[in-house]
Amino acid sequence: MTTLSPTPRSTVRRLPHRARTDRSELHAVLDAGMVCHLGLVMDGSPVVLPTGYGRIDDVLYLHGSTGAASLRAAARNEPVCVTVTHVDGVVYARSVFHHSMNYRSAVVHGVPRLVTDDDERLAGLRAIVENMSPGSWEHARGPDRKELAATAVLALDLTEASLKVRTGPPLDDDEDVADDVPTGRWSGVLPVRTVFGEPEPCPLLPATTPVAGHVGGRRD
Repeated sequence: MTTLSPTPRSTVRRLPHRARTDRSELHAVLDAGMVCHLGLVMDGSPVVLPTGYGRIDDVLYLHGSTGAASLRAAARNEPVCVTVTHVDGVVYARSVFHHSMNYRSAVVHGVPRLVTDDDERLAGLRAIVENMSPGSWEHARGPDRKELAATAVLALDLTEASLKVRTGPPLDDDEDVADDVPTGRWSGVLPVRTVFGEPEPCPLLPATTPVAGHVGGRRD
């Protein structure tokens, strides 16, 4: 599928003109993030947990300890909700009512499955590692049998998903705009950006070890 097909629970109802239906835009928002929030019900109560993730085509992969209650609950054929949000700017309006944010927000609904196929598990783990730290899967030691046995991998299909985006300046009332000169109130957008700083080597690393290219290359 090249477009999103909203279901009753994935339909954007508030400000629907901000909804996006191009599946490639959903992929781009997911690929640009490093942390998602996994929402599920455990023992009758809602729980939302931040975690890393990765994507292969139209499947989102999550991982965690096999002993984690949240992963065990998510693997019991129960529905979950996964969200990824980017804040691109703080929107300063002339009135506090119209203050807002420029953002890109993806919401995925579905029932995850526990990945048991060895090849898919490795592919899912690689996607997670490469999404957070590109180049690391080939640079670092791969998982051994004990580590794989201690790691659960979940796959969540991206069929039922929504994407909402806000861009642009504040949307002030006409009367507030007309008062610009007498009030002197500033309005506009303060961009928000995530940047990478100087790599900090492990204290146990030999001093002669150079910064790996896939790490140093991410500096802004």
